[in-house]
Amino acid sequence: MTIASGQRVFSGVQPTGNLHLGNYLGAIRNWVGLQAEAECIFCVVDMHAITVFQEPAALRAATREVAAGMIAAGVDPKKAILFNQSQVPAHAELAWIFNCVARLGWLNRMTQFKDKAGKNRENVSSGLYVYPNLMAADILIYKATHVPVGEDQKQHLELTRDIAQKFNNDYGVAFFPEVTPLILGEATRVMSLRDGSKKMSKSDPSELSRIAMTDDADTIAQRIRKAKTDLEPLPETAEGLAGRPEAANLVGIYAALSDRSKDDVCGEFAGKGFSEFKAALADLCVAKLAPIAEEMRRLREDPAYVDSILRDGADRANAIAAPILKDIQDIVGFLRP
Repeated sequence: MTIASGQRVFSGVQPTGNLHLGNYLGAIRNWVGLQAEAECIFCVVDMHAITVFQEPAALRAATREVAAGMIAAGVDPKKAILFNQSQVPAHAELAWIFNCVARLGWLNRMTQFKDKAGKNRENVSSGLYVYPNLMAADILIYKATHVPVGEDQKQHLELTRDIAQKFNNDYGVAFFPEVTPLILGEATRVMSLRDGSKKMSKSDPSELSRIAMTDDADTIAQRIRKAKTDLEPLPETAEGLAGRPEAANLVGIYAALSDRSKDDVCGEFAGKGFSEFKAALADLCVAKLAPIAEEMRRLREDPAYVDSILRDGADRANAIAAPILKDIQDIVGFLRP
């Protein structure tokens, strides 16, 4: 998708544990491509992280680690704005305004809250319930027009569009733009290496379920070799992967890392067993990810540099957000003597 001049991209990632292959293929790698063609704002959403309790020192370390991972993967702080959310107060103020715009019925339909709260919903934080409003504020405080999202975030982006439309209608303005989702690449939803029905996750108790962006070459290769597959050979086309979730996941990863379609990958490996395919996939993963892991380790040793990038990004983000927030305050009717 081509993004027109004057349009703006926003996306964010939570600082909750190690970044993994799913974060890279589903989000960060696409951001690197977008920064060459559009004004991009990328955010480590530390305010979202505290919807569940975070140990303070661990949160600070995780924020730096995620920022380091984004830089190591190719996000260029000179081309894009990179910062952590809590350093731009306008996010929080607009989120409160949106708390007063969004309807309870809209939030009740959010499936991710139901999934995260489970049977314990009476004891989770109110922040977890209203965090889709904060997500809308993250996007709209910059009047972003495009948001790269995974399939599981489409519902939240639809809520953002509903909030923007209701705000515009309530106040009789054409202030917030309509936000367009960007779903990019062959592996927007990377699944567990041990269970093709579950999304790759930092919280999975099995380390064999994921490839972390800090893993070295030997670990990456081992995780691919031990990935769950089936006994059938690879099909000639992607259509033949139906009903084979683990096989489809590995083919999708190969396709995304090689910038090819799943059909192309199936055509190359058609009729071959997974032992041969896994060897090729392991080599590809190592070639693409090992340099990122090495650069992340270097950046870990230079936290002052990472902090300076986040400070500079926050200054640039504040410069965009502050005048937009003033306009919003005027529209709402807040007195600013």
